[in-house]
Amino acid sequence: METPQDPSPIEHRLREGLSRLALVLRADDWNRARHVGLTPTQLAILEMLEARAGLTVKEIASHLGVSQPTVTDSIAALERKTAAVRRTGEADRRSTIVVATPAGIGMLQASRAIDGETGRAAGTLASDEQEALLVTLVRLITSLQEQQAIPIQRMCASCRYFAPFAHDDQAKPHHCRFVDAAFGQRELRIDCRDHDTADPASRAATWEAFQAG
Repeated sequence: METPQDPSPIEHRLREGLSRLALVLRADDWNRARHVGLTPTQLAILEMLEARAGLTVKEIASHLGVSQPTVTDSIAALERKTAAVRRTGEADRRSTIVVATPAGIGMLQASRAIDGETGRAAGTLASDEQEALLVTLVRLITSLQEQQAIPIQRMCASCRYFAPFAHDDQAKPHHCRFVDAAFGQRELRIDCRDHDTADPASRAATWEAFQAG
């Protein structure tokens, strides 16, 4: 019998906690998607396509961690709902890219009006706790990227425009070279529309500077 004097490893308990959060996140995703007549996968595709010139089926499948046939079926459904279209790629005329339509962006924006349970729970945390949780999530995602468990995400930490702890200002220590502005830990992005992936050597140096700060 497990007792407080002989607990399971903390990594196991962290995984248990994250799995509980994942259950609620999935329910939140279904509620948001259902609100606009989509499935969670279709909604996730629109979120990827937002503010992008277009992506191939392979790129979408890789980012979402699902099969290409699954993505193809979801795109066909989005086309029937006039939420997305397929076009010939500009850089490679032999390729086909998927682009969100104004109707699709409208669906995406409408889905964000649904306040999920996880968002409400995060709102109960104090400001410094929210910031600490965000930084922890960035570190977990970066670790998963290094293990190649997930593709490179559009985070500040992997972007060529990100300069961590470039300023002495404790409130806004970081700098974004894309907009040429300082920002704080609370503004760290998990998925940025203007993200441009840095090369591996630059990513490693940026991450080392972020960790050191």
